[in-house]
Amino acid sequence: MKVLLKQTVGIDVAQNELVVSLGRMDEQINVEVYAYKVFPNTKKGFSSLVLWVNKQTSTTTEVRYVMEATGVYHESLAYYLCSIKKQVSIVLPNKISNFARTLDIKTITDKSASQAISRFGLERQLEVWQPPLKIFNDLRQLCREREQLTQERTMLKNQLHAERTSATSS
Repeated sequence: MKVLLKQTVGIDVAQNELVVSLGRMDEQINVEVYAYKVFPNTKKGFSSLVLWVNKQTSTTTEVRYVMEATGVYHESLAYYLCSIKKQVSIVLPNKISNFARTLDIKTITDKSASQAISRFGLERQLEVWQPPLKIFNDLRQLCREREQLTQERTMLKNQLHAERTSATSS
């Protein structure tokens, strides 16, 4: 049996589902993506995912969960995995899409995206994600609210200007 250097779980996260592919790299630097499954993007789905991964992977080599930063849809899974002491890496979508182009994939599907994410995790040295402090989450939320208010104010100013300069305004 060959010695495993790395094991990854490539996760393509969507609003309602997690499309998952498992990959491994052995001592000869052979990369293999060998399993695929879909789970619901819920707490129950998260625990099913971890149980499935534990059955499919070797216990001698740590498993890294790799996912794209997809708006807010990936956050619950990332927090869940961190809470149970799993290694998590979150990658910017443009890095994954650029990497996928090098794999000569003709059509991108959820399955091929999860396979590309798994390979990316095997072939790159990724940072382990740590949940941000609560203050940073609060600041992010406040910034989003401010941005929304600014956009609404601009829209209303434009409407007011159009109303005032209209040929039919009184």
